Amino acid sequence: MKHFAPLILLAACAPEMPVEPLPLFGDGYRAEGDQCRRVGENAVTNEFLDDAADLVACPEDMENLGIFAIDTGGVEVARLQGYVLYSVPTR
Repeated sequence: MKHFAPLILLAACAPEMPVEPLPLFGDGYRAEGDQCRRVGENAVTNEFLDDAADLVACPEDMENLGIFAIDTGGVEVARLQGYVLYSVPTR
């Protein structure tokens, strides 16, 4: 009978990969000082970008997220790093 060493999950021992921060820009989306901001392109956000929409990040704890989505027509596409990402149509 063959004996096998216990299977060890190497992923559990692997060091965490640094998470690239969201490339936020601007002083607020829709108006200066707004909590939501535009999001640029990186390896994570690339899949959510659209030439007919702005990618916008709003803090997850922002109390008027639902109003933002209704007012802008934004559709939630992801939740990352404490933000809700919306695709907001520009056309």
